[in-house]
Amino acid sequence: MIPTIGKGLRLGQACGRSGLFFRAALVWRVGLVWLLMAASAYAHAALNRAEPADGARLAAPPALIRLTFSEPVSPTRLTLTGPDREPFMLTETRLAGTTLEIVPPPALADGGYVLSYRVVSQDGHPIGGAVLFTLGQGPAASAAAVTDDRAVQAGLWVGKLALYFGLFFGIGGAFARSWFADGRGAGLAVPVSALAVGFVGAALSAGFQGLDALGASLSALSEGESWRAGLATSFGASLVFASAAFACAGLALLQGPGAGGRWISLGALVAAGLALSLSGHASAADPQWLMRPAVFFHTVTIAVWAGALPVLFAVLRSEGALPALKRFSRVIPLLLLVLVLAGTVLAIVQLRSPAALLSTDYGRVFLVKLALLLPLFLLAAFNRWGLTARVQAGDAVARRVVLRIIMVETVLVALIFATAAVWRFTPPPRVLIAEVPPAIVKLSDETVAATVTLDRAAGRAEVTLAKEGGGSLDPLEVGLVMSQAEAGIEPIRRPAVREASGAWRIEGLDLPAGGRWSLRLDLVVSDFEIVRLEGQVTLD
Repeated sequence: MIPTIGKGLRLGQACGRSGLFFRAALVWRVGLVWLLMAASAYAHAALNRAEPADGARLAAPPALIRLTFSEPVSPTRLTLTGPDREPFMLTETRLAGTTLEIVPPPALADGGYVLSYRVVSQDGHPIGGAVLFTLGQGPAASAAAVTDDRAVQAGLWVGKLALYFGLFFGIGGAFARSWFADGRGAGLAVPVSALAVGFVGAALSAGFQGLDALGASLSALSEGESWRAGLATSFGASLVFASAAFACAGLALLQGPGAGGRWISLGALVAAGLALSLSGHASAADPQWLMRPAVFFHTVTIAVWAGALPVLFAVLRSEGALPALKRFSRVIPLLLLVLVLAGTVLAIVQLRSPAALLSTDYGRVFLVKLALLLPLFLLAAFNRWGLTARVQAGDAVARRVVLRIIMVETVLVALIFATAAVWRFTPPPRVLIAEVPPAIVKLSDETVAATVTLDRAAGRAEVTLAKEGGGSLDPLEVGLVMSQAEAGIEPIRRPAVREASGAWRIEGLDLPAGGRWSLRLDLVVSDFEIVRLEGQVTLD
């Protein structure tokens, strides 16, 4: 692989430092660095609601602490730091759908508390943050912002890129050499080198994934806990399948010519597709019956195409290249069709709307990848329909042109892998626009109890009323008043309409911002009596 890519880079340099190739590569490198820096601040799922709410002041300790996320998560580290500044590890938890229920320690004293959480989302990526609340009249707590270690982020990217090289150039190369070149002749060095790089990438990814999951620094890489945490995430299953695929591909290369090597390489290719379909953004998306097969076929077609490039380059420089080129030219149209169909499905589900291409980091990475894919597709089409027949007819000039195009294609594929590895740090738009559940507020005085359900996304609320001690309440009118004085938002008043069920519905409640709101219910009980219930609510 290194000699092949090195020749491709020399081809780019031959175009001149002022040439299009050099400028495109420079723009790509600058853009990649920017995307890595911008993307590291994002998580991959969202905390939709916390109970107690962030910043809440409670009269009594909570029986349970609930964190509701946009998708299911698994806790890796939960600590509660109280007025004594000593962190207490929270280990008693239960997952109910997307809500993580945490049992706090008994006999909490008055004062401020910081719940620090580190969880892993369904797509295998960690999420960290803190929720603050105060008991009684004690002083409120404060917490430092959660930051990501740049060295860990760089290690994750390098490990992911090395893993891609092993999966696509290594396993794909073993498949191409067994099926297109009959396991004979040149083309062995690149798949072997790529498989070695892939094994190293898998090992690195396990450790750095654990560091990220635990929120630990690079110095903790030598600790066994980091590696165990990495393998415990959904990404751990991907690493197991990837390692098995590497081993099978290596065995296929050792097997040499014959049916045995071909079928072993096919098994390695299937394992590679399964590896990437077990974790990651796309695999965690719904509907999974569609997304996981799409990831599988996307992976397999990329591996066959990318892995064939260095193998074809090697055999085209030697005798006996025509059968391999002929076999590859037969399957490349089908590969491109499946690749485009699977990629389109993944893009539609992940992006959700064309506007996300420019408004999100995920979309901008997608545009960079697309900018690299377009010339790659054009070069592949030119090779297939413009040059293959001439090479098969013995045209020496066409053969030299094909060799140069394959070098450029290999460089483009490597850049695409480097770009796709940045997605490790960018949440897809489908996560960013995840539905936020309604907020529920309970208000009461000595005579009336009310439950207010606020759906900010839909711009409506529902109010149910009851008398304290039992019985129904039948007010003449109900009104809702909401304000946010610290943001300069004056009271917003909306009347409620009674429904057949007895609840009161409020429409047109378009709140301009999230955060903490003051809330008041005005209940006109009679011509001479108005009951007012007041409280606060935190909205996303």
